[in-house]
Amino acid sequence: MTDFPVSGLLFDCDGVLVDSLESAAVAWDLWSAEYAPDYNFRRDVVHGRRAGDTVLELVGAATAVDATRALELLELSHVEGTVAIAGSLELVSTLASGSWAIATSGTRELALARLTAAGFPIPAELVTAEDVEQGKPHPDPYLLAAKLIGLDPAVCIVFEDAPAGIAAARAAGVGTVVGVGEGALDSGATVVVPDLAAVSYAHGALSIDDAVRLD
Repeated sequence: MTDFPVSGLLFDCDGVLVDSLESAAVAWDLWSAEYAPDYNFRRDVVHGRRAGDTVLELVGAATAVDATRALELLELSHVEGTVAIAGSLELVSTLASGSWAIATSGTRELALARLTAAGFPIPAELVTAEDVEQGKPHPDPYLLAAKLIGLDPAVCIVFEDAPAGIAAARAAGVGTVVGVGEGALDSGATVVVPDLAAVSYAHGALSIDDAVRLD
């Protein structure tokens, strides 16, 4: 086991706590057929970014607001396919209120729907797309998440699955970044694990089973 001394835990949502990939793909496929026929979610998506930022690039400013809302409504209608990532529910269930936060690129409505569908408790400290001026890879989401639990980012640990999120954590000055899944390899994470099943937290230290590390 490797231990990392930390005071607060900051989680991305999709790809870290919940698996929403297939449900999101269905929604994006339906959306792109109308708004961006050349866009293929499975091929082109840049994970970790706000959907609205991607939509703006695809359709332009004139229709971005309406197109973003159309996409969100489609995503909300397919949340039933969202499930918890292995070990994620078990880990957050051991954490004291106020010691952890979620910083997601999704909107608040969508984040709440996906977390609820996967059976998660909803922390009061939830940062969503609407809460920051600039989304990942900018540091804003993790700076705010650390502020909400009253800690300096340097004493926090971030769990991220995407290069954009890892870049955001590093830019915020987070001391330790745990990459989750193969998409986090070679992206600057401190350590990479397949999921959260071999991760535990107690007495100010995060422990990771070295046998499951991917890096």
